[in-house]
Amino acid sequence: MLMERVQPAASQSNHLYNARIVSNGEVLTGSCYVENGLIAAVTNDNQSSIGGVDLGGDYLLPGFVDLHTDNLENHFYPRPNVQWPSAVGAAMAHDWQMIGAGVTTVLDALSLGDYDSGGSRSSMLRSAIEALSEAKQRGILRADHFFHFRCEVSDRTLMEIVEPYLGHESLKLLSVMDHTPGQRQWRDLAIYRDFRRKKKGLVWTDAEFELHISESRQAQVTYVPSFRRQIASVSGERKIPLASHDDTTTADVDESYAEGVTLCEFPTTVAAARRARGLGMQIVMGSPNIVLGGSHSGNVSAKALLAEGLLDILTSDYVPSSLLQSVFALADQGVALSDAVAMVTNNPARAIGLTDRGRIEPGLRADLLQVAIFDGTPAIRGIWVEGIRVL
Repeated sequence: MLMERVQPAASQSNHLYNARIVSNGEVLTGSCYVENGLIAAVTNDNQSSIGGVDLGGDYLLPGFVDLHTDNLENHFYPRPNVQWPSAVGAAMAHDWQMIGAGVTTVLDALSLGDYDSGGSRSSMLRSAIEALSEAKQRGILRADHFFHFRCEVSDRTLMEIVEPYLGHESLKLLSVMDHTPGQRQWRDLAIYRDFRRKKKGLVWTDAEFELHISESRQAQVTYVPSFRRQIASVSGERKIPLASHDDTTTADVDESYAEGVTLCEFPTTVAAARRARGLGMQIVMGSPNIVLGGSHSGNVSAKALLAEGLLDILTSDYVPSSLLQSVFALADQGVALSDAVAMVTNNPARAIGLTDRGRIEPGLRADLLQVAIFDGTPAIRGIWVEGIRVL
């Protein structure tokens, strides 16, 4: 049986000094005072104190808020056709990897519905939700975990899968995905065919491929319009933020906007991002796109969007450590460090209504990262979650 975590004493306090504090549009050299899990004060004094922590001039950042990570799945399925026998063990391993990357608030992106996993994502869904919920309740997770339900609207069983979990207290974000080949992320059928060959080992004859495309498009016509409307309705009724996924054309963005989408996640073209900005949506891109210098699937680069002021939020997607690397990569390219940090802290927190974190200011959660730069590479040297040091 899992043991309950002993809660810290309510009087716990801390003084982090000699820090370059990054938050609220500036970098301040000074101290951060923590009381009872919250930031009590931020000052420009740099005096040591008994029991205080000397950060040695390192940066002090807010803990990262990650709206979309696929990392949990890697621990449930560490190899093709291998499912890890302990769901709670997989959840804890995932948690440690996220907290080690500086992510103190994580939205675990769970795919509801399948388009290419042969049912594996659906089979892990219940155990993943139950394992994370149990681990969170027992206090054995270090990061603060919530759920991002990625709804595959081309799956005929989608609503049957979604409905049992719509009332879950940890659900913070819904998104609608349509991976039908020939549009959005897979508008280039040659890239799609090659991807399926490399990832799934599917070697189609031309006739087989044409049949697959035909069947996929028929499913799209049959299910997608109705399921998009139903997910949008749930979002509105339950006041859960709604994101789009891989919008490619201005028509895609207009459809998303009409459904109540506020987060344009991973737009694949500049045109889509421009339209999203014009409609007041926030634009989300993956931080691996920044680190790699472009999209691994041939879509628009995050840097191209940044150059036009079309980038608000970065998310780790499939590489947790890319959040930290992307922040300092942007700073090296001339983006103000405080602006880059906001893309992985304040901006995502506000986007899903978490107003108690994302900045280093009095009254907010003391989720904090100590970061040093070694030979141009950022490294985390300390992590505090609600004022408790976990690394």
